[in-house]
Amino acid sequence: MDLVNRAKQHQARTAIIATEGVFTYRQLLEASAQVASCLLNGENDLREKRVAFLIPPGFHYVAMQWGLWRAGGVAVPLCVSYPKPELEYVIADSGAEIVVAHPDFAASLRPMTETRNLRFVLTTQALGHQPVTLPPIDASRRAMIIYTSGTTSKPKGVVTTHQNIQAHVTALISAWEWTANDHILHVLPLHHVHGIINALTCALWAGATCEILPKFDAEEVWRRFAAGNVTLFMAVPTIYFKLIEAWEAAPPAQQKIMSAACKRLRLMVSGSAALPICVLEKWQKISGHVLLERYGMTEVGMALSNPLRGQRVPGGVGMPLPDVEVKLVDENGDEVAPGTPGEIWVKGPGVFLEYWGKPEATQRAFRDGWFCTGDIAVIEKGFYRILGRRSIDIIKTGGYKVSALEIEEVLRGHPDIKDCAVVGLADDEWGQRVGAALVLNRGSGLTVDSLRSWAKTRLAAYKIPTRILVLDELPRNAMGKVIKPEVAKQFI
Repeated sequence: MDLVNRAKQHQARTAIIATEGVFTYRQLLEASAQVASCLLNGENDLREKRVAFLIPPGFHYVAMQWGLWRAGGVAVPLCVSYPKPELEYVIADSGAEIVVAHPDFAASLRPMTETRNLRFVLTTQALGHQPVTLPPIDASRRAMIIYTSGTTSKPKGVVTTHQNIQAHVTALISAWEWTANDHILHVLPLHHVHGIINALTCALWAGATCEILPKFDAEEVWRRFAAGNVTLFMAVPTIYFKLIEAWEAAPPAQQKIMSAACKRLRLMVSGSAALPICVLEKWQKISGHVLLERYGMTEVGMALSNPLRGQRVPGGVGMPLPDVEVKLVDENGDEVAPGTPGEIWVKGPGVFLEYWGKPEATQRAFRDGWFCTGDIAVIEKGFYRILGRRSIDIIKTGGYKVSALEIEEVLRGHPDIKDCAVVGLADDEWGQRVGAALVLNRGSGLTVDSLRSWAKTRLAAYKIPTRILVLDELPRNAMGKVIKPEVAKQFI
């Protein structure tokens, strides 16, 4: 494994800082070898057995992930916030033969393994094992299954190979100029490519330090920025929103210290959901950083990125990363003219191998070797701008195609609106009506009529919401993405 071989070049350097302590690359190599030996349990090679594991963010998580890879297994990371039915679904659908749990999760996972007659291992057992000779791992082998968040159906397991992961990582190392001197503060969930690949694996590939917080806490993040040794930070828009709130709540003298701390970082990245321009602008005033937006998904890793050096376009997600091919096509699969919206198709070494156990779904996802993302974008001023999901964010009303993300961006400019989600609502007359779920600032008396009056000078008439719903908060998944089907249900 290239990841392991590269770690051997940095043995004395700090690899992980977490609640368990501070660990060098040598300690990570030793601990992952112990894990691998435990999982092998006398076998020479796991031969792509699926290993599901539920471990909180930290050193034990990384040691387990590396260990099962070194043993020839396929990693199936479980989300620590999943309820029992979702854990059961992923374990069953992936066909996991081994389930590993941190002691904190043993009580919930052990019964599931007993009813399925699966091997159950505690992290404490695995980390105390005597190392044995480990098998060679070819880069073409399956490495990981990550479950996409399903919208209209059950989540699908996206299978990536070691080669895919290497392509993801090397593209980002090149584009974002990672070095061994970097130190990333990691606050993202570790069951998603953003946290696993962009933040964790990129850091370890580069020989850098990855400091993992057990969970996101705005005050703690600001404290870590102030400590002065963090060089990179990656987050979802919701996290930046909460950091802005914490900054605004601080006294002026403390705000100056917080802002100065941000300026010591070399790069701040936003992804996994559309970044509202108002958040980008507020963060720039606070931190001096224009957040680097990029575009990717579980199936392709990262495909597009704003430049590390050079102008970043607000609302844009940049251009293709190294070795990634991207094109926009119409409903017939023909490439669209410049300035015309189209579906994003991606080709390259990072594109996933298959949906686990779903050959028909895999076949439907590709056309002539291109992966069809289902996301709609347009190229403006040389940069891609995401308009939304073909099935969720593109609303067809009265013969017009409308981008929900475009409407949301406008609505966030209203002084009474704190956040919003726009959805298409079935309608006999119009096909779909534009509905807006709003989170309002305290004391607001916003009505449909007053909103429509305000929006008339900012949006075409057919884009203006005809129904509004006021919520205390928007339903979101673990990565901070708004769950639009849940929003639509609340209108009903």
